[in-house]
Amino acid sequence: MRLENRPLGFVINFLLGVSWAVVLLGALTSFLSLYHESFLFAVVSAFVGAVPGLAAVLLLEHMITGKEKLDELKRQTLLLEKLLEEKNIK
Repeated sequence: MRLENRPLGFVINFLLGVSWAVVLLGALTSFLSLYHESFLFAVVSAFVGAVPGLAAVLLLEHMITGKEKLDELKRQTLLLEKLLEEKNIK
């Protein structure tokens, strides 16, 4: 898990797995229901069927990246405050 907050990390990773399952199911069901008509139409519909799941994956990855960025900024702030204190002591 990439997030330090275990419950939040578990929920986000679970939802990420569900989103990838939606991508797979959307693409497969769209493709298999239309491949007998036209292969090109089936490929296009598979992409359209995968779009909602891909949007959810993108949103969750954006949330993870934002949380990691916030955690890193907090660590940097603590280090900068330590350096400022050391400078003021000398």
